[in-house]
Amino acid sequence: MSRSAFAPAKVNLFLHVGPPEGEGGYHQICSLMAFADVGDVVSSFDVDALTLRVAGPFAGELSGEGDNLVLRAARALIAQARRPVAPIGLRLEKRLPVASGLGGGSSDAGAALRLLREELGLDLSNDALEALAGSLGADGAACLWGAPVIAQGRGERLSAAPGLPPLDAVLVRPPVPVSTAAVYRAFDAAGRFGEVSPPAMPAAFEDAAELAAWLATQRNDLEAPAIAVAPQVGAVLETLAGEPEALLARVSGSGGTCFALCAGDIEAEGLAERIEAMAPDWWVQRCRLGGPWPDPA
Repeated sequence: MSRSAFAPAKVNLFLHVGPPEGEGGYHQICSLMAFADVGDVVSSFDVDALTLRVAGPFAGELSGEGDNLVLRAARALIAQARRPVAPIGLRLEKRLPVASGLGGGSSDAGAALRLLREELGLDLSNDALEALAGSLGADGAACLWGAPVIAQGRGERLSAAPGLPPLDAVLVRPPVPVSTAAVYRAFDAAGRFGEVSPPAMPAAFEDAAELAAWLATQRNDLEAPAIAVAPQVGAVLETLAGEPEALLARVSGSGGTCFALCAGDIEAEGLAERIEAMAPDWWVQRCRLGGPWPDPA
């Protein structure tokens, strides 16, 4: 029987990044992440050997299937099972743009891990699955469950997020991929490193306006280097920030996609329609932020 797992887009409501440390030059972070009700879908099908098929509007943006994170996740999970497992085929419906600051690859890997644990009947705890997801990338552990979370360390230390109200938002990405490595090189060259201790925050936010006002006192430390690497991102951010429906406009992650928080669904719909008319070549997606979201039936 075929199953499907949802891989939601990740949005960094704030992202504080410290200086590079150690030989690897890894950066400590602190980020409040929420997840959108739009994303990719990973599904299974019967086959004679582990196989990945990629389809969807952004399938062509992937460089190739050989080292896709979905396959890497599947191979890592099967290796950890330490017993023979039935061959399985995986299909990735790529609905999110690639290299867009939305954690698509990590979320795809997390969806594959959740799906395969159930499909193959593996006796693997949530903690073990989370550790495996974290080994696949900095966003891996957070993207496994797709629930609002505070991520620290290199992204592997997770703690509960404050209570979030319903968040209507608009995601906008210009037609250009943004290299995370290039953004971090620009970030390091600028030397404007952030404080990564968690900021004081309430236990819960009453509404979107209160959250947006608090987020305005925070930042995305990768926003300026992302705009330096891809000036089109700056054009998107400036456009969103100038629209009346936007309570807050910010770059997500290492760039590519910007988001605007809105007071409600009507405001988000109006903003999305106007941006689509203004810039037909931009990817525009109205969504709701929160999570976790149910898997497809």
